Amino acid sequence: MHWSTMDSRNGETQTHSKDARLAIMELANMISVPMSLNAVVRLNVADSIWQNGSNTPLTASEILSRILPSADPENLQRILRMLTSYGVFHEHIASGERRYSLTDIGKTLVTDENGLSYGSYVLQHHQEELMKAWTMVHEAVVDSSTEPFVKANGGETAYGMYGRKPEMNELMQKAMSGISVPFMKAVLEGYDGFKGVERLVDVGGSAGDCLRMILEKHSHIKQGVNFDLPEVVAKAPKIDGVTHVGGDMFSFIPKGDAIFMKWVLTTWTDEEVKQILMSCFEAIPVGGKLIACEPVLPHDTNDTHRTRALLEGDIFVMTIYRAKGKHRTEEEYRELGKLAGFTSFRAIYIDYFYTLLEYKK
Repeated sequence: MHWSTMDSRNGETQTHSKDARLAIMELANMISVPMSLNAVVRLNVADSIWQNGSNTPLTASEILSRILPSADPENLQRILRMLTSYGVFHEHIASGERRYSLTDIGKTLVTDENGLSYGSYVLQHHQEELMKAWTMVHEAVVDSSTEPFVKANGGETAYGMYGRKPEMNELMQKAMSGISVPFMKAVLEGYDGFKGVERLVDVGGSAGDCLRMILEKHSHIKQGVNFDLPEVVAKAPKIDGVTHVGGDMFSFIPKGDAIFMKWVLTTWTDEEVKQILMSCFEAIPVGGKLIACEPVLPHDTNDTHRTRALLEGDIFVMTIYRAKGKHRTEEEYRELGKLAGFTSFRAIYIDYFYTLLEYKK
């Protein structure tokens, strides 16, 4: 039987199909997905299953025997089943028991030899201070002058809180490193735009992970400058060939043959992005280039995983970092570059999430 409602304006009956009702129920309950993902990361389930590559299917009890023997296997199994439906685990049923191994998606949560994984990215998104902002997403529509995060956290910005709370900053840095390393490997394998560069400046380079990888691949780059806020570079490790410089990118950017940046432009308004691009323009010589890696929205909306991930990330930026910061389309980035003075532009789709944007002076 279909559920019907009466439209009082014209007396017509509105009928909802069972598929529509099921779909809205799934959407309403979808918070279970990220929160369950958060749970398996906190419990270290992926490493428990992976065991140096064995990836042997295990029951919930066997998984817990390796990490928390006193915990509840039935409730863990409920979480594993749900995440299996989203492709994080494989389910193996035999002799009345359910066992679980990691899919390719699940393997992104396994800690590598450098102590990194996408697990930190999951945890970073679900900290208490960030979670409070999600009940106020509508406020970004009501009043876009202030981010929901700021309204939910007593007037403090996310970046301000990172600077004040070392544990939040450390998790954020680890999360960025966890996603930067695989992306940078793809860039270094598929992009040849670093040829001829002798002095490279990484704007917003954090701990210098990306710059270190670029210099290891391109020995012709003689000088690397890791440029970020003073409190960020103060904690950056020593890297051969790299000088850490603290400052404000709206005031100045160190000179270089080329400038590299990753996930910097996204969290600023259009006018602020134009100012950043103008600062980059001033810092490089004629013939120099800016290489920016940013999430780039497709022109048309569809239901692919890529489009969904990009649009979800756009709402994350709006909610947490800047109500008018945003993911942009290729054409929007092209136009901002023109306004800043750049004479040529190309977008290179190397990775599914990040796109490489090359501006030339």
